[in-house]
Amino acid sequence: MAADIEAFLEMMAVERGASENTLAAYRRDLEDASGHLARRGTSLKRADTDAIRSYVAALAAEGLAESSRARRLSALRQFYRFLYTEGLRGDDPTGPIEGARKKRPLPKVMSEEEVDRLIDLAAAEAANTALSPSARLRAARLHALVELLYATGLRVSELVSLPRSVLRTTGQAIVVRGKGNKERMVPIGDAAEDAIRRFAEVAKETRKTGDERFLFPADSEAGHLTRQAFARDLKALAARAGIASAKISPHVLRHAFASHLLKHGADLRAVQELLGHSDISTTQIYTHVLEERLIRLVSDHHPLSPASRE
Repeated sequence: MAADIEAFLEMMAVERGASENTLAAYRRDLEDASGHLARRGTSLKRADTDAIRSYVAALAAEGLAESSRARRLSALRQFYRFLYTEGLRGDDPTGPIEGARKKRPLPKVMSEEEVDRLIDLAAAEAANTALSPSARLRAARLHALVELLYATGLRVSELVSLPRSVLRTTGQAIVVRGKGNKERMVPIGDAAEDAIRRFAEVAKETRKTGDERFLFPADSEAGHLTRQAFARDLKALAARAGIASAKISPHVLRHAFASHLLKHGADLRAVQELLGHSDISTTQIYTHVLEERLIRLVSDHHPLSPASRE
């Protein structure tokens, strides 16, 4: 549970720009809820709606101010939304609980120039033949991960657990098993395909293929690279590229994938399918990108616009 809370707080810091004080408040609220639920024989991760309602009722019985109860419920809503989005839970137990909900803030998104710098550096480091075999393997793996993430917008849990069978894929698309064990077809493009094949070649040369089930094997309980290890390597790469490490995470690259597609004319429904969102409302957080594009479209092409009259 502590690891899930830490992952949630990292997301809040990077994507939502939460301050240190806000993060500390979230931590206190979630740890308080965790303690209450543990005394009821459940946990924060497994709690159902009745257990959450019981916790909120207990806060009221303790005389906690309505504003404080609303803040704690808000923290729980955002935490469970994070677990649901990451595929760590199949539902949001706070959904049926009444209470005012704040509009979801827009995620932070890297610029295309920043993404280019990140990928270019990853490619250059992977091509550095002066590196030791183990360092070259790590560099090739990181390059493949970054190329794949930006090319596909996969959830980080989907990315690190990709099966080795994707190496046999032809046609520049892979089949991804996402939340709810649902499969979807995701195009990967030439650059990502080349990067994963080069990584596989380096792994074969260094004789470190690891668990044959996974594309990115590692000495972990699951048998593949962990989300935390990839996030750490990604932040270090960003720092070397001159990008603030606090600004980047696997979530941020996933958001960049979606926002940049929409900016260049992709349909919202197509992006929904690529991201693996079951509900279009989840994808609609990106409609601000569409709105900006539509405004430019009218401004540039409408017969009454100043641009059309020139």
